[in-house]
Amino acid sequence: MAETVIYPARRIITMNRAAPFADAVAVRDGRVLAVGTLAELESWGPSRIDACFTDKVLLPGFIEAHAHVMAGGAWSFPYVGFFDRRDPNGRVWKGCASIDEVLDRLIEVESAMDDPNELLVAWGLDPIYFSGERLLAKHLDRVSTSRRIFVYHANGHLGTVNTAMLNASEITSKSTSPGVARDANGQPNGELQESAMGLAMAAFKKLIVGWSSPEAKWRFAYEARNAGHTLITDLGSTRLADPGQAEAWSEVVSDPTYPARVVVAVGTGLGGPVDPPSMAAVAVRLRADSTDKLYFGIVKLVLDGSIQGYTARVSWPHYYRPPEGHHGNGLWLIAPDQLNDMVLEFHRAGLTIHAHCNGDQATEVFVNAVEAALESHPRWDHRHTVQHCQMTTPAQYRRMAALGMCANIFSNHIFYWGDQHRDRSIGPERAAKMDACATALREGVSFSIHSDAPVTPMGHLHTMWCAVNRLTSTGHVLGPGECISVMDALHAATIGAAFQLKLDHVMGSIEVGKFADFAILDDDPLSVDPVVLKDIPVWGTMVGGVPFKAGVAPT
Repeated sequence: MAETVIYPARRIITMNRAAPFADAVAVRDGRVLAVGTLAELESWGPSRIDACFTDKVLLPGFIEAHAHVMAGGAWSFPYVGFFDRRDPNGRVWKGCASIDEVLDRLIEVESAMDDPNELLVAWGLDPIYFSGERLLAKHLDRVSTSRRIFVYHANGHLGTVNTAMLNASEITSKSTSPGVARDANGQPNGELQESAMGLAMAAFKKLIVGWSSPEAKWRFAYEARNAGHTLITDLGSTRLADPGQAEAWSEVVSDPTYPARVVVAVGTGLGGPVDPPSMAAVAVRLRADSTDKLYFGIVKLVLDGSIQGYTARVSWPHYYRPPEGHHGNGLWLIAPDQLNDMVLEFHRAGLTIHAHCNGDQATEVFVNAVEAALESHPRWDHRHTVQHCQMTTPAQYRRMAALGMCANIFSNHIFYWGDQHRDRSIGPERAAKMDACATALREGVSFSIHSDAPVTPMGHLHTMWCAVNRLTSTGHVLGPGECISVMDALHAATIGAAFQLKLDHVMGSIEVGKFADFAILDDDPLSVDPVVLKDIPVWGTMVGGVPFKAGVAPT
């Protein structure tokens, strides 16, 4: 018989409403044998007490239902974002607070490159933080007029290139892509929005190679471990239809030392299949290959773009103070008149659809498509999910509840872009209602919260802090009526996320039969001042009964 190990703790938060707290948990064969008092657990028979967590707080491992393996792959390239970021190797990259600081970093990187033909690719750019004009090709030309340069934006929906890259990619005034931004004379200014980034194919291929590497998958898991996450979701960034991609995930995740479980979605992005029958066939085929550590079988659609990138589809009156040269609304990445057929195809195949909807106009189109699919092909317990839900309205949440839909809310936006949304992108009233966790709760929609890593750093202590406090980076409370309790935030970060992924039968709470997957913290989220929730130190995780201590990634 396998050994039974009992772990006493300072407190165990189970997220099981029938028995919300406990003194200890017993683990056997990688699963929870029992949870309760020490005497209750010892009644199960021979056991060993491991006292290593007696001063820690245990709770279900956090579940990140919307992130990307790019969070691990991005660190193959220099970072030029606005906020300081720590990479998996422990290095802190100081944020770039102006165009000049971005250019200084790129000049430093460029000067160290030996091959004049090598592309310079960087990531994390966020021009909405800079006063005055946006960073464009004319600015990047100060770094080099001969070397091709591609700077990927933090939101993942835009890239900015220099003139050498425009020329090499044959992007001219005659280019027909709607995502090629132009100056007053109709000439491309270097900003490539959404699918137009694909015109700079050489740079995008380099990014994809970095994102697809085994190192990216390992760094993805190390970031998760350091933040207390035991399951992470690569939501549509892996080209699963390509030969060997699913096998590459399996080879890495099946390693006993890999410190996380992973869900990998089939998506339309990054060159994946765009016709619904092919996507559905891939997802259904791979679903049968799922294991206890690696799960397939969900579909990711991207309907619109980024609010701070001004490419999301928002309802009238559209954008508040858009940048010079921007006209009208954002971009549709899937034509609304095609969406009904796509959703019906996946729905009939028994798949759960996760749809990126930043703007409320995008949410409306997706909810309409789900309603049409249900009328045509009734199906229970589908759990189709609106991803991001940045501007989802109360009326839309009510419809989602009636249709059995879920929401995954991008609460981190309150801190990282709340001030900018209030002052620049959508204005004070709509910004106060963004990422409306309290509304979702009130209207009866099952929801989770997420980081969209690498768009923002992975870590549910921070996403919960945002949902609970709604503090922007300047300390302003944005929409206090949408604040939720710490317990409700914990629910969203654990069992709520598990439900959304149809994994709540094996994870999301600490109760008998479920995986022994725990977040191990130095303090109690329910006892500290909610304002310091994000600052609770994370000891590490336990995945299937195996402890993984937080630390830097191996070099």
